[in-house]
Amino acid sequence: MGDRMRSGYPRSRPGGRIDVRIGIHVGECEIVAGKVGGMAVSLGARVMAHAGAGEILVSQTVKDVLTGSGLQFVDRGQVSLKGVPGEWTLYAIR
Repeated sequence: MGDRMRSGYPRSRPGGRIDVRIGIHVGECEIVAGKVGGMAVSLGARVMAHAGAGEILVSQTVKDVLTGSGLQFVDRGQVSLKGVPGEWTLYAIR
């Protein structure tokens, strides 16, 4: 599968590396017509939109849940998330 992916994606980096952006939020999800959805899923997508290539961003809620995990969080400041009221503090995971 890895070779197929590398050969099929011309934008991959030398050595077959593909940089991804990840956004994570935690909350209650809904199943509608067999698909996962709801505000928590939308928030995760909105958080991801602020991430750079190769970066994992999380919401304050995720940071709070992971207290004591040993992960290091870097404050990325407050942002507006499209379609979501208020300002949200995002953190990058190292």
